[in-house]
Amino acid sequence: MKKLLFGLIFVLFSTTLVAQRYAFVDSDYILNNIPAYKAAQDKLNKLSLDWQKEIEAGYAEVEKMIRDFNTEKILLTEEMIKQGEAEISGRENAVKELQHRFFGPEGELFIKRQELIKPIQDEIYNVIKDIAEKGNYAIIFDTAIGATILFTDPKFDKSDEVLEKLGYKN
Repeated sequence: MKKLLFGLIFVLFSTTLVAQRYAFVDSDYILNNIPAYKAAQDKLNKLSLDWQKEIEAGYAEVEKMIRDFNTEKILLTEEMIKQGEAEISGRENAVKELQHRFFGPEGELFIKRQELIKPIQDEIYNVIKDIAEKGNYAIIFDTAIGATILFTDPKFDKSDEVLEKLGYKN
């Protein structure tokens, strides 16, 4: 009985899959053939390098402060030692904050990437969506980064139906 039920489900599932239309795109290939994307990447790379140099210079300054402090530490009073350690700690924290400001999750590099690259990605998405709708594709996969689903036709989304059958949605 279980084999018969499994076989029936398999046949129904395979028939459904065959009836759908699928396509794929290679987003890396698309992006690398758009001059505006290459220019944006070059600009981001230059900014990133400039900011990285600034951060490295800050850390080099902190290391020099530590070396100088350790050489003079023997001659300093307890109060002067605390003041020197506070200065070093303050400068190190400032460099870390700068690093976070440039490269943090919502830092300047992220914002600049959104500003330069997102419009290009949105344009690509809209074209893919248009192709999917006009070609009556249920799903379009992106082969550049594995099998990421870029577009699904809402009429093939069975999420609400599942929730209804589970009693969580009317």
